[in-house]
Amino acid sequence: MSPAAIPAVPELFACAGGPSCVLVAVSGGPDSMALLHLAARWRDAGGPEVRAATVDHDLRPGSRAEADQVALWAGALDIPHHILTWTGERPKTKLQELARAARYRLLEGLVHELGAEVVLTGHHADDQAETILFRLLRGSGIAGLAAMAQVSQRSGFRLVRPLLDVPKADLVAFCEAVGQPYFIDPSNRDPRFARTDLKRVLALFEAEGLGPAELLRLGRRAARTEEALRACVADLRTSLDPVVSAGLFECAAAPLRTVPQEILLRLLEAEISRLGDGVPRLDRLERLGAEVRAAIVGGGLFAGTLAGALVRVTRLGRLVVATAPPRKGGIS
Repeated sequence: MSPAAIPAVPELFACAGGPSCVLVAVSGGPDSMALLHLAARWRDAGGPEVRAATVDHDLRPGSRAEADQVALWAGALDIPHHILTWTGERPKTKLQELARAARYRLLEGLVHELGAEVVLTGHHADDQAETILFRLLRGSGIAGLAAMAQVSQRSGFRLVRPLLDVPKADLVAFCEAVGQPYFIDPSNRDPRFARTDLKRVLALFEAEGLGPAELLRLGRRAARTEEALRACVADLRTSLDPVVSAGLFECAAAPLRTVPQEILLRLLEAEISRLGDGVPRLDRLERLGAEVRAAIVGGGLFAGTLAGALVRVTRLGRLVVATAPPRKGGIS
């Protein structure tokens, strides 16, 4: 596979818009090293200033030495490099999930310090296929099957994954063609982590005809459906003419009697996420949504809490979602 297999730089980075400064998250693997080279080409063709950062999670011997080596590789491309270290106590469970959260937290701090508008990550088509399979096995809804978005808005910057349509094999071939060394992360083969099992399951599914291409097609279709559903919910919310504040959402309940349950669930999810303390679990949202629908259709009352939000159907026929008060016991 030659470097020609990678999309041309203008096409590859079109999704990033026209930032003046971007921060590339670089682990030292072939995916992120290929991304760093491509970002340098973007810069040299009149694109933005490019900075790079490596997060050292300090979870295994040699991680700091690898980060130092990545700094040298970035320097060879005339890209300033920053090493960010995860400090503090290491959890005994959900290590990869918490390490990922720490990574984004550290990158967010640096991007604000640098004044960059975009963070680029090297997530590729293989990562996307594994994410879709993981969520499929967990019974995720449409939003979960849509998997990683190419562009998502974070606190004050855009997170952009320009390589989501590029297979890892093409990125490896690119690094070899340009003579760029890279590291192989041993955690990819660590049996303690779910991703290792997922690769084995993916190989079994691929033998039965459900391989990366099919999973990516499923993800694209789910993403298309997700976009349409979000638009429907936005139109519904506007039509309800709700009372909205920093701690409240209130509207007439009657117009929701004939709304499809999926749309009602998404309206509830959006307001619970805004007013509570995070995105509610889908199974719990479904249970609450069924009770809300029954109260609206039957003209009854309902009160319940979910993810830090209080949801009520009142005697006056109003749907109310509010930030839940501090708990002193059960809700009466």
